Amino acid sequence: MATVAVLADPPVEGFVLSGLPGTTPLTAAEATELYSAMLTDVCRAIQDSGADLLVNYRDSEQVPGDVDSEQRLRDVLSGDLEQPSDVRYEVQVGETFAGRAGNTATHLLNTEAERTVALVEPTGPFLGREEIGSAAMKLRNSDVVLGPGTGGRVYFAGFAEPVDFDDAYAAPAIETLTDRARDADLDVDFLPQTPVVESGADLADLVTQVRARLRAGRKVPVETATVIDSLGLYAESTDDGLTVARTSDSS
Repeated sequence: MATVAVLADPPVEGFVLSGLPGTTPLTAAEATELYSAMLTDVCRAIQDSGADLLVNYRDSEQVPGDVDSEQRLRDVLSGDLEQPSDVRYEVQVGETFAGRAGNTATHLLNTEAERTVALVEPTGPFLGREEIGSAAMKLRNSDVVLGPGTGGRVYFAGFAEPVDFDDAYAAPAIETLTDRARDADLDVDFLPQTPVVESGADLADLVTQVRARLRAGRKVPVETATVIDSLGLYAESTDDGLTVARTSDSS
């Protein structure tokens, strides 16, 4: 994999993971802490894979409050990555998510002549160097490689050729992106499914998978698992399905 771009928002309370406070035990500050941890895990995985890491951040004018987007992200990552000086930071261009994603991928492929480009978000913390390596192998034979998340979303989108990105992430994104690739007569392959964290149900899925993997002695996103543990989060089954609760001494 040549370059992996993390489409990142600066960790600002109420701006990131805004669907969690009120629907889960997390406060806005705790949701921001979780987002920062997932961002760190994803960026570590990219560097561990040997790919070039591009943190592609939202323009400060699109973020509430007087926030320097790049500096906020540097503050989170500079002390937690083994090679912070190797991280490339660039502002996103575009009004919609699909537009910003498309501008990034198309610029890297067409203007900078990258062989392959992948787009990911911090909300897919189970992305590891193994998945990135697998995607790089698949992109030798396929033009587009997608990592399906829960709920029809994607946690990874890799391209050897650009597609029509106009509204390309419309739900269900996994189908829409596949359609755009096939409309361009491009071959598509897939990675295994992993959770994408945006809602309370997503968080419950993340928590139970992290706890199960820890119990089994398997690999987990370390920073994300640490936050889950420090907040005392666990998943429980209710009449409404799987929900997130927290131990009484962690509130």
